[in-house]
Amino acid sequence: MNRTVRRSLVVLISALALLAPSVAASAAADSKAAVLSNWTQTTAASTAAWNEARLDRAPWASYGFDWTTDYCSSSPDNPLGFNFTNACWHHDFGYRNYKDLGTFSANKARVDNVFYADLKRKCATYHAAVRPACLSLAWTYYQAVSIFGSLEAVNPSDIDRAESLIE
Repeated sequence: MNRTVRRSLVVLISALALLAPSVAASAAADSKAAVLSNWTQTTAASTAAWNEARLDRAPWASYGFDWTTDYCSSSPDNPLGFNFTNACWHHDFGYRNYKDLGTFSANKARVDNVFYADLKRKCATYHAAVRPACLSLAWTYYQAVSIFGSLEAVNPSDIDRAESLIE
């Protein structure tokens, strides 16, 4: 092999070696975005996939997901005994990870809709006699995150109003 070909080959391989980390980082970000999108759809299957991953995070460690949560923030996690903890965790997961990717504003409405779908699915598991109160609270929690971006906007009077539906 002549010297010019060898030199060109070395330059080409060096250039590829320099570009490879940025290509790999971009592919990882795209993969993280794709997985995040799959886990933040309004379907029960999407929520089930997220929950399965939440319970077994090891296979997803390389994605660098933020699994932290404050559940329903300063609002009750179990208002009137309705367990909203997983729905709030799923919502926190979407908010935190889309913010990390820098695509929060483009995905906020969908994550809020996922939250509402999760809450309604949870309410469907309760007896028909108390379901209206649960759905009323689900709507209130959804409106708080949809309008204000936080569950801190839920007033105790909203919970009292839902409680009156049970009596």
